[in-house]
Amino acid sequence: MGLLVAALLVAQAPTIQQSLELKTIAVPQISPDGRWIAWTETSTDWDQNAYLTQVWVAQRQTGERWQLTQAKKSSTAPAWSPDSKLIAFGSDRDGKRQIYLIAPAGGEARAITASETPVGDFRWSPDGKSIAYTAPEAESKAKKDRKEKYGEFEVVENDYTNAALWIVPVTDGNPKADQLTKPADFHVLGFDWSPDGSRIVISAAKDPDLSHRDTTDLYVATISDKSVKPLVASPGVENAPKWSSDGREIAYVRAASEPDSYLNSRLMVVPATGGTPRRIAEKLDENPTLAAWCAEGIYVTHLARTANVMQHIDPASGRMNRLGTGTGASFSKDCSTMAFLAGSPVEVWATDVKRFTPRQLTDQRAQWKDFQIATREVIDWKSEDGARIEGILYKPHNFDPKKKYPLLVVIHGGPTGIDTPTIAPDRYYPIEQFVAKGALVLRPNYRGSTGYGEKFRSLNVRNLGVGDAWDVLSGVDSLIAKGHVDKDRIGAMGWSQGGYISAFLTCSSDRFKAVSVGAGISDWMTYYVNTDIHPFTRTYLKATPWDDPEIYRKTSPISYVKAAKTPTLIQHGELDKRVPPPNAFELYQALKDRGVESRLVIYKGFGHGIDKPKQMRHVMEENEAWFEKYIFSGH
Repeated sequence: MGLLVAALLVAQAPTIQQSLELKTIAVPQISPDGRWIAWTETSTDWDQNAYLTQVWVAQRQTGERWQLTQAKKSSTAPAWSPDSKLIAFGSDRDGKRQIYLIAPAGGEARAITASETPVGDFRWSPDGKSIAYTAPEAESKAKKDRKEKYGEFEVVENDYTNAALWIVPVTDGNPKADQLTKPADFHVLGFDWSPDGSRIVISAAKDPDLSHRDTTDLYVATISDKSVKPLVASPGVENAPKWSSDGREIAYVRAASEPDSYLNSRLMVVPATGGTPRRIAEKLDENPTLAAWCAEGIYVTHLARTANVMQHIDPASGRMNRLGTGTGASFSKDCSTMAFLAGSPVEVWATDVKRFTPRQLTDQRAQWKDFQIATREVIDWKSEDGARIEGILYKPHNFDPKKKYPLLVVIHGGPTGIDTPTIAPDRYYPIEQFVAKGALVLRPNYRGSTGYGEKFRSLNVRNLGVGDAWDVLSGVDSLIAKGHVDKDRIGAMGWSQGGYISAFLTCSSDRFKAVSVGAGISDWMTYYVNTDIHPFTRTYLKATPWDDPEIYRKTSPISYVKAAKTPTLIQHGELDKRVPPPNAFELYQALKDRGVESRLVIYKGFGHGIDKPKQMRHVMEENEAWFEKYIFSGH
């Protein structure tokens, strides 16, 4: 009997509770001397109803690892001092987020900042004597007086609080931070120290409004006199700047802005003293992330279909050399060693760069050892217009190709998101439980997904919803044609853009037995006037609703609601600014008026994402119950 119980335990999929308790890792940072690697690990704290993040450290040569921070609040963004003797990290353990210092061997962390507002990004100076960081100024007297006289109100597109750049000395006692930039000039988004520590290159927009990101340009600040001069200004979005190791040039990523923000980002280089930027690696047909600029060249990461790829680029010739698969790359000061994330599930690895023989430093797979999880494979099919679409197919471990299975389609957001065959804890939708109950799960990388190049990412311009639905339905048809799917038991679900596509399917198709719409758009007109990213709609539909009401009608799920028959679960955050709640209420009321069974759940206090475990548990259990009723119980 004991052996039988053990066998059953090994054969089970993780429950929703267990899935929510699985830990995840991120942001590996190798020390400048290459001896140590720090990273963060996130776990679930049910008592605080929070996901807590702590810093871990490992010795690169021996693999010995230990948890470094232990506070009851999260510790994030570890950053090594230039001499590799200290780690700076951010935490709100004492109230507002501040920067703390701790030795890699452990000990008591001490705060280095006492900012009146939460600290954002931060970077060590090359000599290790100071740290630059972003934070808004404290509330002005005028603002306090206004609040006292009139109470709380906001003047839309006027009451912004810009982030400034500050420098704090790394000394004992109570060091005083010095303000380098003025919030009235711009909102600092990113920055990087020059190798000699005399200057800082800054990426900044005119304000924090996401609709104004196309105002993001580059500036260079001189530490000695606090002067700030423009470096690069273009119609694009200049971000993620990094100095060359000799201090002569600056690399950055130029993202396309409205009206073409779905196009590839470009890797650019400009003289540090100013001049005409030049593009490098022109053959790279994806969006690169700058990792480092070393003496021997530039290192970037990017998606290539469903894989993350790390590349070395010669800045002179633009020639690219693939290092391997992985993301989150971090390099030692001399760039001889590196740390990165890779694997399924994702692990932290370290390697010599030239020999590239990675050593695994974490063991995330151990927490999966008692579970029998779904198999994952990349499949492809042809969409209605001939576009080749890929997706991830989840199958039970005892899959029988002669059997017909229920099919659940889980659609990612974005639209420039991506699904990969990586093992990871379930969120929003209990995929492992669906498969354990005997279903197939398809996660389509529909047109617009990142990883397939600029042309593919452009295929849903003025074709949102319509072309996306082609990709989902053709994927379903391909699995039916293979004889794997019970066509009378098919469901669909998704969050954000995936919720929009799910809403489009529930209103325009009778192929599904049940649908779940998470934070989804139902009406582009409603969305456009309420969202915090107005350019998104103008970019993809190439018009405002006043200029071209027909394209807004054609791509809105609500336009087809008279044909809706599918039972639909709707989930939405009460404070969602990205896809505001009127979209949920509009779809819900329309379905009710049509007599279609529907259920609307509003999560109080949440925005576009659900970032607390108890509410996430409810999101997942609601979806489990909804599809149990309509797909698994034969309702």
